[in-house]
Amino acid sequence: MNIIGRLTKDAQINTLPSDKQVVNFSVAVNDSYRNKQGERVEHTEYFNCAYWISINVAKALTKGTLVELTGRVSARAWIDGDGEAHAALNFHTSQIKLYGGGKRTETVAGSNSNNSIAPANKGNDDLPF
Repeated sequence: MNIIGRLTKDAQINTLPSDKQVVNFSVAVNDSYRNKQGERVEHTEYFNCAYWISINVAKALTKGTLVELTGRVSARAWIDGDGEAHAALNFHTSQIKLYGGGKRTETVAGSNSNNSIAPANKGNDDLPF
């Protein structure tokens, strides 16, 4: 699944008790549609994202950066200590492309064999043109 949105704040690196590190960030995805009355309705969905492949990407994931993420989505629901119900969408990210708007403009291709960060205008895709 792919989503495109903007980071709501700078990414953070978290270390688990097992010493494994993960990059956590949040993305806002905007959508719009016309209702039955023909009025345009704007809607924003927020995703809590986790990237496990390389922590080096964290410095490029800054507030306001437009990103395209590839991965899988899951929903999480819980009841807090006050008895209030909460829900969130989690996105387990396997690939990140940065399009700009934040402090840096780069493409980050995540794979287990190649964790490189390359400028977006260098064309790291397989297109013949």
